Amino acid sequence: MADRLNREIETVVQALAAVRVPAQPEEYDIHAAIARALSGAGLEFEHEYRLGPRRRIDFRVGRVGIEVKKGRPASSQLREQLRRYLESDALDAVIVVAQRVTWVPEAICGKPVRLVSLNRLWGVALP
Repeated sequence: MADRLNREIETVVQALAAVRVPAQPEEYDIHAAIARALSGAGLEFEHEYRLGPRRRIDFRVGRVGIEVKKGRPASSQLREQLRRYLESDALDAVIVVAQRVTWVPEAICGKPVRLVSLNRLWGVALP
């Protein structure tokens, strides 16, 4: 199971590596770019997937969730939000796509958490 999940996570991360957005995107622009990247990689996904009452993750690819954050999210609030998501039986892992680097733990609720930083994809340090 762990090998399958790791392959699934890596497949999604590789698709997200193709995401390019303007330096000052709106969250809608990031969502649209992610949808294009996932589609371009041949991955089926659900946008705004409802995990339960007041719990809606931005994307779900198989059993991997993707949460999009514009700017640099507050770590404590992000961890709490991810905990609520990962309590769901519908997800085995979450990938956070953030405009700027932020710290995320390696796991929450015993499930893997990964970070994809958009400014690192640009290959330059942005303000």
